Amino acid sequence: MKRLIALALMGLSTLAMADDLKVAQPQPAVEQYTYATDLDIAKVINVSPVADVCGVVPAKMTYEDHQGQRHIIEYRVMGNGCTNG
Repeated sequence: MKRLIALALMGLSTLAMADDLKVAQPQPAVEQYTYATDLDIAKVINVSPVADVCGVVPAKMTYEDHQGQRHIIEYRVMGNGCTNG
């Protein structure tokens, strides 16, 4: 019985170490978007919130391409702080 418990604990510790390895992956370099940029987006991971200012502001999107590579792209958007009044 003690051996089964020991084996179970070893299995759990191995899974915990595997999760740590996933976190330790380096962040990809931030790429600047241009109209000529050829995007290959398979899955969007994260999009940064847009600032509440009236003007053009930077935003970032993290995504995976069809080969499973993660990318971060920075682009410009109009802020959410403009009113039509």
